[in-house]
Amino acid sequence: MLGSEIHRGEAPLLHSLRYSLVTTIDWQPSASLELIKARADLLAKIRNFFHKREIMEVETPICSRYANTDPSIESFTTLYTGPGAPSGLPLYLHTSPEFPMKRLLAAGSGPIYQICKVFRNGEAGRLHNPEFSMLEWYRPGFNHHHLMAEVAELVNSLLPEPRPVISMSYAEAFKKWLDIDPHNASKEALKRCAIKSGIESAHHLDIQNRDGWLDLLLSHIIEPKLGKKSLFFLYDYPASQASLAKIREGKPPIAERFELYMDGMELANGFHELTHADSQRERFEKDLDQRKTAGLPSPPMDEALLAGLASGMPDCAGIAVGIDRLLMIISSAQQIEETLCFAIDRA
Repeated sequence: MLGSEIHRGEAPLLHSLRYSLVTTIDWQPSASLELIKARADLLAKIRNFFHKREIMEVETPICSRYANTDPSIESFTTLYTGPGAPSGLPLYLHTSPEFPMKRLLAAGSGPIYQICKVFRNGEAGRLHNPEFSMLEWYRPGFNHHHLMAEVAELVNSLLPEPRPVISMSYAEAFKKWLDIDPHNASKEALKRCAIKSGIESAHHLDIQNRDGWLDLLLSHIIEPKLGKKSLFFLYDYPASQASLAKIREGKPPIAERFELYMDGMELANGFHELTHADSQRERFEKDLDQRKTAGLPSPPMDEALLAGLASGMPDCAGIAVGIDRLLMIISSAQQIEETLCFAIDRA
């Protein structure tokens, strides 16, 4: 009886505390109901686009024993402790479905696409949420120019009003807006260009490689000008920025890579895909060396992908599109959280 009396006596206080908690937590969605519906409509239109072209939708694991080695991307980790791993098996939440989708291509899937959540640690801001939605697709037999045309067709079919399409090489863009050759300019020349262009603190920056200066110039000077009332494709990047793209031999060698910009915002990143297992392993190892130098964790490279490439992956092009950013463009949203049911601060 004593316990029951105490319980009854505390009930009003507990009720008050619970009410206070509910009223102080912002439980409402980040996005308006109008934008939540717009997202549903967008996903339906995307699926219809691929259904008409007989491109198969697939699902691949979110958790993997392997991870992205890219030094600029950090994975979330978790621990599996079930059967087969009594002491625990580290797993990585995927930063992109790229690697398992390429294994499907190597297994003979034909053209495929996927819409999924992906995860990148440490990324939050006006255009970033650590959990976001990605559309990724692959087209056997396509090069990056073929895929750019299909990307433009898809995006224009989703916009309230279609936009004109502009394509420009990386070198042409640097020549047009900075009057410099990005493939051959020295690190010192790129730094002088950054100072001349008025980039804040460029005098004092200690960037150790050419790509760092190129990225600085691209993000601060060129990107804001791209895709104003258009779809702007920037293509043929320096070979040092190939990532997972093929490199076309020449003077200079060129990475067959492209990015789509709209309203000064990067919306998509695509490649004429590297299919050579040994070359891919070399790039993974270079990533891991850079991580070690920078004092970053060294995640396990994807040996399953490398085995798939070694078995023979078809020549193809692939792309990843940020669905949340695309919805920002369609809805004129200013913050990515406006397009998300629950952004990281309400998750």
